[in-house]
Amino acid sequence: MADQTHVLFVEDDDVIREATQLALERDGFAVTAMPDGLSGLEAFRTDRPDIALLDVMVPGLDGVSLCRRIRDESMVPVIMLSARADAIDVVLGLEAGADDYVTKPFDGAVLVARIRAVLRRFGRANGGREEPAADAGGVLAFGELEIDTDGMEVRRAGQPVALTPTEMRLLLEFSAAPGTVLSRDKLLERVWEYGWGGDTRVVDVHVQRLRTKIGQDRIETVRGFGYKLKA
Repeated sequence: MADQTHVLFVEDDDVIREATQLALERDGFAVTAMPDGLSGLEAFRTDRPDIALLDVMVPGLDGVSLCRRIRDESMVPVIMLSARADAIDVVLGLEAGADDYVTKPFDGAVLVARIRAVLRRFGRANGGREEPAADAGGVLAFGELEIDTDGMEVRRAGQPVALTPTEMRLLLEFSAAPGTVLSRDKLLERVWEYGWGGDTRVVDVHVQRLRTKIGQDRIETVRGFGYKLKA
């Protein structure tokens, strides 16, 4: 188990929980499956998983609240699962700190692909071997914002800024081409590794979260086209 990726899976539906656990284990993951948010939080604190899959509608402590509690303690990747694709479910989960979301019912292969994509982002944002989009080495400076692409650290006015792996990857994409407009579809492809048209709300919420940390005016919206980092 030490060499396996450890997944915390919180889902109250017994059939979905057991079937998904078996599918993930067949793909080589170690899985801790819990039926409610409170037991999920306890398992997170005890087991320290590599990634968390959280259903939005679980009893005790709902998935969005659980995501917030996890994010208060850790930058571990989080994927939200929801039976609905309603904007409120998606936005609340992402604003709580989730890195991605998957709508139920989902295909097992799709879920595994999304898990692995998030974990790759996590590896790159924490010094993994794959190269980031920005040129490796040195410190990039944009006004009071400094990005250390070797140490994967960000400072604003000299103060450290805590970014999730997805936020770091997004910032690296912007900093690799300052002043260049990046479309939502392009960011979905590069950051979330969607090879097909995905939900651009994921991009919008992450950009807004990033703005609150590095400065609201640092990333400019180019209406109808996308976003760009002010050089």
